[in-house]
Amino acid sequence: MNPIQVIAIEGLPLSKKDDNIGQLIVHATKKQEVPLQERDIIVVTHVFVSKAEGNVVNLDTIVPSERAFEIAKQTNKEPALVEVILQEAKEIVRIGPNSIITETKSGTISANSGVDRSNVLGERNVVPLPKNPNRSAQDIRTEIKRLTGVNVAVIISDTHGRPFRMGEINVAIGVAGIKPIRDRRGEKDLFGYTLRVKQTAIADELASTAELVMGQASEGIPVAVIRGYTAYQNAENVVTTEFIRSKEKDLFR
Repeated sequence: MNPIQVIAIEGLPLSKKDDNIGQLIVHATKKQEVPLQERDIIVVTHVFVSKAEGNVVNLDTIVPSERAFEIAKQTNKEPALVEVILQEAKEIVRIGPNSIITETKSGTISANSGVDRSNVLGERNVVPLPKNPNRSAQDIRTEIKRLTGVNVAVIISDTHGRPFRMGEINVAIGVAGIKPIRDRRGEKDLFGYTLRVKQTAIADELASTAELVMGQASEGIPVAVIRGYTAYQNAENVVTTEFIRSKEKDLFR
């Protein structure tokens, strides 16, 4: 098996509205002398993408609803922030102390609808998830192909907690050029038994791998390149909602 490299792309500026993310990535990788190669996997944080898409909200412009005030009391959160969370949500899944778990309009299940305050300039600014993370990933992939001629996969990542386990990991909320789940049903294990339920969340595993060099807070590294992992399947028009269990199969709802 070829060695797998995880390369932090350094020197990227803080993204701002109307930035061309694909162009920024191509320029930064060339400057770092790691130009993009065929079948590289590009992992990009959602905040980097959302800010470039102008998806930044100033809490001082938000008028909280009555429901937002009620939930704010339950969760010890600012009512204006709760209102933004509600506006991004399709459904509230759970409410707990300092926690609002929602299904977002794009289909992701996450805390606080994925609304982020980290790595955002302006004390009153917050950054929701991209409106359509899969389309955002595809736009970046298309631009990289136009600029370099190489086919890459793109994953937009976000930080998620997990039921029954402490600590957060990075997961994929948007993908392009990669099948997010590797279906291994029908394959044989070491002893010749046929696998019947094995489905590996490849895109999530790659997002978490990238986080090891990207970090969560002050590192300022919003992009990583994973090189040498060639087992993934190319795919067009894929969506990360493949990850989401239906309500009938979700034991936590």
